[in-house]
Amino acid sequence: MKKNSISPKVFVIGTTASNLFLFRKDFILSFINKGYQVYALVSEYDDYWIKKIQKLGAEVITYQLSRSGLNPFKDLKSMVELKRYINQYNPDIVFSFFTKPVIYGSLAARLSGVPNVIGMIEGLGSPFTEHPSGQTLKMKLIKFIQVSLYRIAFPFLDKIIFLNKDDPIDLVEKNKIFTTKDAVKVLGPIGLSLKDYPYKAWDDSKSVSFIFVARLLAEKGIYEYLEAAKLVKLKYPKTIFKVIGGLDLENPYGLSQSELDKLIASKLIEYLGYVNNVSEHIADSAVFVLPSYYREGVPRSTQEAMAIGRPVITTDVPGCRDTVIDGVNGFLIPKWDVNALVEKMCFFIENPDQINIMGKESYKIACEKFDVHKVNKKLFEIMEIED
Repeated sequence: MKKNSISPKVFVIGTTASNLFLFRKDFILSFINKGYQVYALVSEYDDYWIKKIQKLGAEVITYQLSRSGLNPFKDLKSMVELKRYINQYNPDIVFSFFTKPVIYGSLAARLSGVPNVIGMIEGLGSPFTEHPSGQTLKMKLIKFIQVSLYRIAFPFLDKIIFLNKDDPIDLVEKNKIFTTKDAVKVLGPIGLSLKDYPYKAWDDSKSVSFIFVARLLAEKGIYEYLEAAKLVKLKYPKTIFKVIGGLDLENPYGLSQSELDKLIASKLIEYLGYVNNVSEHIADSAVFVLPSYYREGVPRSTQEAMAIGRPVITTDVPGCRDTVIDGVNGFLIPKWDVNALVEKMCFFIENPDQINIMGKESYKIACEKFDVHKVNKKLFEIMEIED
């Protein structure tokens, strides 16, 4: 796509303002540096994050959207509101992230005649997550509705961008969703600014410690992590297990407050809560662990840990498997397999020299695959936007 003589406009449609700033800052700046006027559309926000986005040089537009709501009339109202803004500002590109913005933002854009409509699917999320006990009836219904809406929206997108190669197979191919020719693309990880996560060798004079960074949900592997911690401590009682992440009390698969209180009291884990300096805590830990079976895109926290130079133990599932070369920068284990997790944890305790050896490999992979500037260059090539 060639730029017009006047400054072209792009709508970046997301949900939470904090997420848009934290994970899309460099993407927005790339557009601005190419001479685009960027409009950032957010549905959950406060003044702090709106000002952060505005300081980048983007204009912020707020709109109404219920991320998890199932009311179709409210969703259609959101689409009408987005269409009104699109008609008002007449953007050259509409780029949407996450399920509902991709569906309703893209439909609104096509109805308004926007020449370039792009959506990014960052993982398939809970509707496609397989639990040991199976999915609830409600989640099966949500999956059916979501796939049905994708069937409506996808044919109208010029580009549908996924972060791993498994997601387009499980969503588009298996459900026989029609897309235009060459619309489906795989980007890989969305990347991060490596300068914000500087490499730091592990101090091997310290006791080996493991760190888990995620919401405290079953699908993120918190229960496997805790069970493994109990078993490892029986053999190596000095081992430290850290947990960073908040509770999600509305999620039926989440850790409860009472469960967390008991864990803290038992001293099984060091619970650090929700922190703003995650990188410092990762750098102060030996091994990063994410036993997730959630349908990730490519986990951001794992990318951060690898950039800092930490080996990773994670599951051999879509998204997670895109971060680890088994036996090189860490280990891939089967989902739900606590014994396999214990085995790999004990490997690092018994072979502490491997922490920095594998950690260095993580850093090399991060430099090659996760550098946000390389990722954005590839993303603009997919969008066919010229320099």
